[in-house]
Amino acid sequence: MTLDRSFIERNRAATDRIRALAARLTDDDLLRPVGQHWTVAIALAHLAFWERRVLAVLDTSEREGKLSAPSIDLSVNDLLLPFWAAIPPREAAQIAIDSAEMLDERLTAFPDALLEEMYTAGPRWVVRALHRDAHLDEIDTALG
Repeated sequence: MTLDRSFIERNRAATDRIRALAARLTDDDLLRPVGQHWTVAIALAHLAFWERRVLAVLDTSEREGKLSAPSIDLSVNDLLLPFWAAIPPREAAQIAIDSAEMLDERLTAFPDALLEEMYTAGPRWVVRALHRDAHLDEIDTALG
């Protein structure tokens, strides 16, 4: 199987979307609720965390020469909520941008065979735009 490398542009577009959103957000916007428990800033901190998670999987997979993605309980979102809420809102936005940019760079240069293995295990490991855009859509809805 040859991996469709259009994920690179999709990921970059989603990173650009994060960057553009963060640039236009007011301090009040960053504190606007998104869903029941989150704010815009928390959603951005959440994105940053999961980008860093994929970066860690890339590091381990590259070192081991095969997909190495230790299990992580999805309850981590609930467990990390108070920590994300403690991050200053502007910092949350910047961490989301920095994390997305780092991950875009790593994925662009990552070995094709490992990328294909990761994609087969779960497209969201590679096409980060799927996760980013889902939360950015929620943020856009919350901002009206």
